[in-house]
Amino acid sequence: MMPTRHDGYLAILLHAHLPFVRHPEHPFFLEENWLFEALAECYLPLLDFLNSLMNDGVRFRLSFSISPTLCEMLCDRLLMDRFSRRLEALSELADKEIYRTRHQADFRRTAEMYSARLRRVRRLFEDDCRRDVVGAFRALQDAGRVEILATSATHAILPLILRSRCVRAQIRMGLRSYQRHFRCSPSGFWLPECAYAPGLDHELAADNIRYFILDSHGILLGAPRPKFGTFAPVFCRSRVAACGRDIESSKQVWSAQSGYPGDPVYREFYRDLGYDADSSYVAPYLLTGGARHDLGFKYHRITGPVPLAEKLPYDPEAAFRKADEHAAHFLEARRRQVKRLRQAMGRRPFLMAPYDAELFGHWWYEGPQFLDLFLRKAAYDQSDLRLLTPSEYLAEHPNLQVLEPSASSWGDKGYFEVWLNGSNSWIYRLLHRAEDRMLTLVDRHPRCSGIMARALNQAARELMLAQASDWAFIMTSGTMVSYAEKRVRQHIEAFNFLSDMIEAETIDETRLSQLEERSNIFSEMDYHFYA
Repeated sequence: MMPTRHDGYLAILLHAHLPFVRHPEHPFFLEENWLFEALAECYLPLLDFLNSLMNDGVRFRLSFSISPTLCEMLCDRLLMDRFSRRLEALSELADKEIYRTRHQADFRRTAEMYSARLRRVRRLFEDDCRRDVVGAFRALQDAGRVEILATSATHAILPLILRSRCVRAQIRMGLRSYQRHFRCSPSGFWLPECAYAPGLDHELAADNIRYFILDSHGILLGAPRPKFGTFAPVFCRSRVAACGRDIESSKQVWSAQSGYPGDPVYREFYRDLGYDADSSYVAPYLLTGGARHDLGFKYHRITGPVPLAEKLPYDPEAAFRKADEHAAHFLEARRRQVKRLRQAMGRRPFLMAPYDAELFGHWWYEGPQFLDLFLRKAAYDQSDLRLLTPSEYLAEHPNLQVLEPSASSWGDKGYFEVWLNGSNSWIYRLLHRAEDRMLTLVDRHPRCSGIMARALNQAARELMLAQASDWAFIMTSGTMVSYAEKRVRQHIEAFNFLSDMIEAETIDETRLSQLEERSNIFSEMDYHFYA
């Protein structure tokens, strides 16, 4: 039975997303490594400890959002074959590292840790999951331990899409993808980057979504003023609930400066064997024909504010102890927080704690250990804090304050500047013209089949892929800018080529097939989503 004397609730949500990157025209492609790194360092380690919790009989509740683009890549045979080969290569390198560090005790322990981790990840991927990572997450949801939210098709910033019908198409495609991968309909919806503008809730309500997540100021600046701040969900006028991010619990985890990941004992992310080792030694394991990049073998700890060359050796056992300490601290901090808030509010507070899933394991190597230890500690003594999902809270608390949330996001400065500024504003002229053209094509061809329907569906894919938030973000961050710009132009050019053929009612089937093979996302695409 659930404890009745708890002081408040905590909902932890991990948002897993990567842009759709698939290049069958190349035997190796560096940007595909984004997926391989996230799988090996984040998604599979998360699955590993969640399955261990299940096997150990630990009661836990956790929420996930897994984007459609990520699901599509996880189910793509070409990419999963490439990932399997990548794991094999890294496992070979791990064995070499054990030998190379045989006379370096401080580094050998870490090399042995990597070898053991890679063996475990390979076993989970190949044997336990049978390469079906999405199915493994679906099984956790079916078992009642995890709740998975839907999100838009390609993680587009919905408030920056000009036409409401195009917003609706992103949502509908995202929901259709969710239903195919998870075999049910979702209750919650992850607004990409928590980007909200008034009216979006009505689009979600039309598809029977019960709730979505907002950054804190989206609630705090709502009208009328929220009676309980972010410590209780609110109803929009559409009767879709909005859950505001809790500032205190979020910052304690994600902040590299003041949060746990910046502790000097933890592994240093920015020093890697791919740059430290002799080029001839690592060359066989690079995906770029010799150009250096991270390989995931990192032998140093954060140490403190010192140059990379002065970082001290990483101690896995010390890092594990620190993760245990931080898990205990996080649990106690949340207990104190809900106790304090309950006294002030006169009711049990609800803390919404969403994080990027990739923080846990990729950026913060010890993150999965932290979560595992936290969930075990929370399950051991639930007297003060109850972990649940937003759906569970809403089912038990159906009466909420009604207000209109403010436009907001969880990006830098809280609005949309990350995705609309001097570095990337040029893309929106192209995107908005493409939106209008797509709607015109749909209106002119309300009923068609065969090759014409294929061309319209592919045009819809190209437009949605061009709308992905990742390209504008990369342009702002200044990393891999040329690739992001190329992807936007590539998808817009393909869209315009398809549109020209559709308008002329003369379809080049060979060229259409080539585009379908290159951007093969969303087998269930239906251009009528734009109707």
